[in-house]
Amino acid sequence: MNEGLLIAIIGAASAAAFGGLGSALGVQMAGKAATGVVSEKPELFGKVLILQALPGTQGIYGFLIAILVLVRLGLLGGSALPLGTEAGWAMFGACVPSILVLPVSAFFQAKMSVNSIMMVAKQPDSTAKGMTMTVLIETYAILALLASILMIQGIPL
Repeated sequence: MNEGLLIAIIGAASAAAFGGLGSALGVQMAGKAATGVVSEKPELFGKVLILQALPGTQGIYGFLIAILVLVRLGLLGGSALPLGTEAGWAMFGACVPSILVLPVSAFFQAKMSVNSIMMVAKQPDSTAKGMTMTVLIETYAILALLASILMIQGIPL
């Protein structure tokens, strides 16, 4: 395997790993709050489950970036393209928005999810408000995802 290809694969793996780690931490944080609520009010399970799941999307986005890089490099369903060192670094750079933003977004979305779960515990009819406030943080994960996608597609190989 040449150096450029290895650098690009490290970028793809990092996007998947950091997005997944952020989401795992986020879903766990929200899950702790959700179990406390459900232990007292089991009827709120469906409402708090949605809020718990929201920080999990960043892991999906990181996985998507990794797949797009691997497809672009011809590593899925074909033979790998020879990749120069500069192109490898460019591909790694295209992954950087996702590497940096996805775990941070998942963490802060989890914090908002925890607060929203506590709000739902006190006011069960406020689920939509809590979801709206929690989803707003998702905007930045989506922007990082789009930036990475556009850069991955724009790198001449």
